[in-house]
Amino acid sequence: MRLVCVADTHRYESTLNVPDGDVLIHAGDMLDYGTLEELEPVAEWLGTLPHRHKVVIAGNHDWCFARTAVPARNLLQHEAGAIYLQDDEITIDGVRFYGSPWQPEFCNWAFNLPRGEALAAMWAKIPAGVDVLVTHGPPRGYGDRVHRGLEGCDDLLEAIDRVRPAVHVFGHIHEDGGLWQRGPTTIANVTTWMCERAPTVIDYEPATRTVTPIQVPPREIDP
Repeated sequence: MRLVCVADTHRYESTLNVPDGDVLIHAGDMLDYGTLEELEPVAEWLGTLPHRHKVVIAGNHDWCFARTAVPARNLLQHEAGAIYLQDDEITIDGVRFYGSPWQPEFCNWAFNLPRGEALAAMWAKIPAGVDVLVTHGPPRGYGDRVHRGLEGCDDLLEAIDRVRPAVHVFGHIHEDGGLWQRGPTTIANVTTWMCERAPTVIDYEPATRTVTPIQVPPREIDP
């Protein structure tokens, strides 16, 4: 199964060269201010892409999925044929995907939760046996580096160690796109940084849980 992964397109989607694959994953931040009006052309763009399946979660800029959830989800489904995940899962060709939009509090944006108990409760919902975990924000220490330090979630990292997905993809931190290995889990910050960075492409063989990176754009900052 070929996974084509993007995040943080922020309404620049028309400039992005998206390769074909089996499943397109958008790990959030499709929008700027998060209105339904902003979502309409994004949904139309998603609808033009050739991927058989499209899995989408919201990011902190995607307010309409928090404020007007039903119309936002319907727009994605009807215009793009996309599957929207918010603390739930879908199985595609035998591969289990789970998606969640939450991240540690960051300014006054959507899907913010305090570090600690509130976020841990969300990550506790991730079921065992998931193949591909999609979140908007990063775990602590992986793809979360900004110039002031590390911004990832400790409790999300603990959940990854508990669930042991084959693949974990996210965005949110524009500066630190890349790919890492933690035990059996391939961890990937798939940000496209407002479409200045190419999509990340990963092949996944579910029978053996083998992950093969096909296209991993370079990191934007030094480790």
